[in-house]
Amino acid sequence: MDIGIIGAGAGGIFTAINAKNEKNKITLIEKNDKIGKKIFITGKGRCNITNAKFFDEFLDNILVNKKFMYSSFTNFDNYALMDYLENKGLKLTTQRGDRVFPKSEKSNDVIKFFEKLIKEKNIDLKLNENVNKIYKDKNLNKFIVLTQNNSYEFDKVVIATGGLSYPLTGSTGDGYKFAKYFSHKIISTKPGLCPIKFLDDDLDSLNGISLKNVSLNAECEDKKVSEFGEMLIGKKFITGPIVLTMSSLINRKKVKNMYIDLKAGLDFEKLDNRLLRDFENNSNKDVGNILKKLLLNAFVDVVLKRSNIDFHTKANQITKDERFRLIKEIKYFHLKFNGLSEIKNAIITSGGVDCKELDPKNMQSKIVSGLYFVGEVTDVDALTGGYNLQIAFSQAYACAKDLRRENE
Repeated sequence: MDIGIIGAGAGGIFTAINAKNEKNKITLIEKNDKIGKKIFITGKGRCNITNAKFFDEFLDNILVNKKFMYSSFTNFDNYALMDYLENKGLKLTTQRGDRVFPKSEKSNDVIKFFEKLIKEKNIDLKLNENVNKIYKDKNLNKFIVLTQNNSYEFDKVVIATGGLSYPLTGSTGDGYKFAKYFSHKIISTKPGLCPIKFLDDDLDSLNGISLKNVSLNAECEDKKVSEFGEMLIGKKFITGPIVLTMSSLINRKKVKNMYIDLKAGLDFEKLDNRLLRDFENNSNKDVGNILKKLLLNAFVDVVLKRSNIDFHTKANQITKDERFRLIKEIKYFHLKFNGLSEIKNAIITSGGVDCKELDPKNMQSKIVSGLYFVGEVTDVDALTGGYNLQIAFSQAYACAKDLRRENE
């Protein structure tokens, strides 16, 4: 059986090496000059290949179509992947947050590992081949794949072309075009795991400031979303772990208000008591200098300005109303939400081929027999931490198992 796989990213590669047997001829077609362009940049070049959290906790990190993933993840979960990789020679290490990396912490070693398997399995790898069109010839009962150089005939086709994030890696939405041609519905694409933009003109002095143990809060029409941890303030944008998570949680919601709780560990009353004590113990000092013991220095001027209090006001002159204004600014440090960063800057694409039109057991189209979709092109996405790559590997294994089964 001739099988064509479009896209040599995580999903496409893993489908190819697991679908290959004596009866299956696999052709892996990639538009770039090498495989795994997006694998190369994952985990900041270290390749966060999966996450070692146990079954239920792992699945809780899948934000979209978690139930759809039950079947493929049950059959090939994160521990099965880790065993597979290590048994074939790729040593792994588990780090903070249960994130799993190659022991070398070099994504290039993962790519070399996959290149070796592709060669050993005698998979026909076609690089620098951009697929322009895919259609099914009903008379031949074959899929015709047209590239800029060649025409191919396949019994089965797997589309693993990725989403729209990081277009320089080749993810330019080709898979959605092919899916639409075959009458598949595409769930509108949104940026996932990306920076968040803001409009405030008084925050330029905070550019480059890192925050720890803060709470980022978004008040949406239907509910409030909060994330606690670390973040970074840039020029007109915020990023970092809790921001990336927040972006995926709100990318389909209408955000009415966004703010940072700069002292998330203290409630309003405890913060008030802290300020009262500091002011009483330093009654003749400038309020600005006292606040430098509570806040990062860069925030002091902004918080005071927003509270309409002069830096040099003595602590014993601060009124109860002014103290409450200070607390409000510290606990509700407002950001004028200006949307999410462009999808090209997102780590993953949220949205894609509607999972209702795919068989979760094998990733085959319910509309066109012999057509499969794997990886980021599907409408499944998760939080950062190795979960999204695992989704691609689990889907790929399910697809490959089905392709092998048909010839066994």
